[in-house]
Amino acid sequence: MAEERHFSRRGPAIIAVVVAVVCVALLVLLVRDRWNRPQVKPPEVAQSTTTGQTARSAGANVLQTDPKLSVEPTPAEQPPVQPANPN
Repeated sequence: MAEERHFSRRGPAIIAVVVAVVCVALLVLLVRDRWNRPQVKPPEVAQSTTTGQTARSAGANVLQTDPKLSVEPTPAEQPPVQPANPN
């Protein structure tokens, strides 16, 4: 009697599931990275964390940023636009 060989068809299905899970994981990471803002720390806190340590080891200083001006300058007024086809 001839022996029949059965080939499993689960191999491609398992590969498809693994690819789908990897794609969903990458999508979740991209969305999370896109919509979560980084934590901004004041210089006093940054000095004692790895940011301050890295800055000091590179020879830099962690300084406070300049405050925004309380009164912003007004932009210059633009001249009126001439019509494309004057009458």
